[in-house]
Amino acid sequence: MATGKIIKSLSGFYYVLHDGEVYQCRGRGNFRKKKVSPLVGDMVEFKADNHEEGYILSIHERKNEFVRPPISNVDQALIVTSAIHPDFNSLLLDRFLVLVEAKRIEPFIVISKMDQLDKSLVEEMETYKAQYEKIGYPVILSAVNDSDSMDEIQAHLAGRTTVIAGQSGVGKSSLLNSIDPRLSIDTDEISESLGRGKHTTRHVELYDISGGLVADTPGFSSLEFGDLELEQLPECFPEFVEVQNDCKFRGCLHHKEPKCAVKAGVENGGISEHRYDHYLQFMQEIQNRKPRY
Repeated sequence: MATGKIIKSLSGFYYVLHDGEVYQCRGRGNFRKKKVSPLVGDMVEFKADNHEEGYILSIHERKNEFVRPPISNVDQALIVTSAIHPDFNSLLLDRFLVLVEAKRIEPFIVISKMDQLDKSLVEEMETYKAQYEKIGYPVILSAVNDSDSMDEIQAHLAGRTTVIAGQSGVGKSSLLNSIDPRLSIDTDEISESLGRGKHTTRHVELYDISGGLVADTPGFSSLEFGDLELEQLPECFPEFVEVQNDCKFRGCLHHKEPKCAVKAGVENGGISEHRYDHYLQFMQEIQNRKPRY
């Protein structure tokens, strides 16, 4: 028996990396009985007589998992948003950040297509960069053929398991192609199938890129707060967490409560107004969510 990491799942087979070699395995039947499916990213115990005929015997406890994309034990999310074509959208960026924070995964933000901007828009992106960095998020302003930003991104990937998130057209493929050509091909194919509204591909693979593992998925195919409870939402805004102990009420939702430190922070400029507005929108969305039975 050996310990390894699932780096690819395809057609009922799981490809397990152990000591630099990959073993093709099947899951044991008792996983189905327990309604557990091995996921890419899982650490597993497996037995294999050769590289083609192995069996996964057990799955280690996961630190996190996603349904779409189906992957576990993610360290960080690379969130790609474009400065232009499509225009920078801070609401969508904050939605990605909340989804990632809810899974206790560290995000870092790349704002792409900086080379296509005029001076005033460059200054606007630099203002956003400063705002998000103040919260504690790393932000990289990226342009095609900008080796400095590529080096910075690759430094973030080293030694970690990363998923990539971002809406269509923001330049994920170009970015990944700059880092490693293998990823771009798969991402284009997946993005195309998503764009046509057909079924989302279940094929997720982890590639060894820049000394880390990067999922070749386009990121999240669902941006709804399906599993997020209202009480969890404030925890997904690090700048709220920083001041929440100064709120008058424990469990303050930072909305209609008096003597709220978050609302005071918005008023005195310590907390970004647009972030707070987005928080209220997300709160409304969760409150209006239909119950699932």
